[in-house]
Amino acid sequence: MDNRMRPAILRGMETETDIIVVGGGLNGAALALGLAELGCAVTVVDAQPAGAQEAPGFDGRSYALALASQRMLARLGLWQALEADAQPMLEIKVADGRVGDGAVFLGLHFDHAEIEEGPMGYMVEDRHLRRGLLSAMAAADRITHLRGETVVAQETTARGASVTLASGAVLRGRLIIGADGRGSGTRARAGIGRMRRGYGQTALVCAIAHALPHHGIAHQLFLPSGPLAILPLAGNRSSIVWSERTELAEKINALPDAAYLQVLRPRFGDFLGDIGLAGARFAYPLELSLADAFVAERLALVGDAAHAVHPIAGQGLNAGLRDVAALVEVLDQARRHGEDFASLGVLERYAQWRRFDTASLAVATDVFARLFSNDSAVLRGLRDLGMRAVQGTPALRRAFIREATGLTGDVPELMRP
Repeated sequence: MDNRMRPAILRGMETETDIIVVGGGLNGAALALGLAELGCAVTVVDAQPAGAQEAPGFDGRSYALALASQRMLARLGLWQALEADAQPMLEIKVADGRVGDGAVFLGLHFDHAEIEEGPMGYMVEDRHLRRGLLSAMAAADRITHLRGETVVAQETTARGASVTLASGAVLRGRLIIGADGRGSGTRARAGIGRMRRGYGQTALVCAIAHALPHHGIAHQLFLPSGPLAILPLAGNRSSIVWSERTELAEKINALPDAAYLQVLRPRFGDFLGDIGLAGARFAYPLELSLADAFVAERLALVGDAAHAVHPIAGQGLNAGLRDVAALVEVLDQARRHGEDFASLGVLERYAQWRRFDTASLAVATDVFARLFSNDSAVLRGLRDLGMRAVQGTPALRRAFIREATGLTGDVPELMRP
């Protein structure tokens, strides 16, 4: 039966499943696929209506997938369809500059040739990744995808869990997983608080077509008002994540395309020749968000529902996928040992695994964002001294590369070759 027909059938009914995933975005879809591979019956509650996420046109959004995340997509059977449209990231150049400097090389240079595993990661457009995940879910017998549905209530007890949908349907299962973003209703309904701190910055996101090839090189330019990332896409195109102080960002975002480009050009520089917009433009305020707990009785949080960080290192989606891989592994091990995989004791293993990594990432991105988003002569001297030290020490460069690729620490099974 077509999963898209299920919401109409479910109205006023109660349905049993193993695991309820609230949120049908990238993390929620990847989680559902990983759980289905374990043999679990999974129901995904997705607020987006059918067709909303399958638009074929390019809307400008893209993701920097670390090598570990690419391996996970390969393990889930998705990478073969994505590879033709993915752009390998072969080098990363980090510059400490001012408006007018352009993305010239003033600091660090990371080259994938310094590690044995291959490219440091891949740039993948949202339209390709999202459609790939949705197609895989539709083909999975153990996944029911309820589209255009929202959760209005949830309940967890020692015996099970349930959610009530806006349509009146009730889903009952053994575990609820919140993959519903930084404003997670799942987290709020569970009574889990979060730490929030704004940066006073807004990210301007778009894609740029340019005259000259990028050669697979990603650029991170630190400007006094915030970082500017120029990330290579397939063809002569690049993804832009441009952070500005919020008041100025709102004014820039309100400009027509031609005026928007006039503001971007002196920051971007001319190293890629003439530039033009290629897709829609987005803007979203930047904040640090960290849930007080990642689990509760028969409930777990993944991705932005648990943690959201500054995009300065491009690790948001990668951290979410690492949550997914870790949770799938913990639940799998519990089932193999005959445990109740939805028990709080089992879920605490997931929380313990991911809490330190995500807290460390939050602190690191927070420190870097504050250290580099200013024009202090003292701080500029200190950070430039630090970059020269890393650039002149091959072992440190390799350590940074391996961290960026997701190959360090306790790597979940789904992210291994």
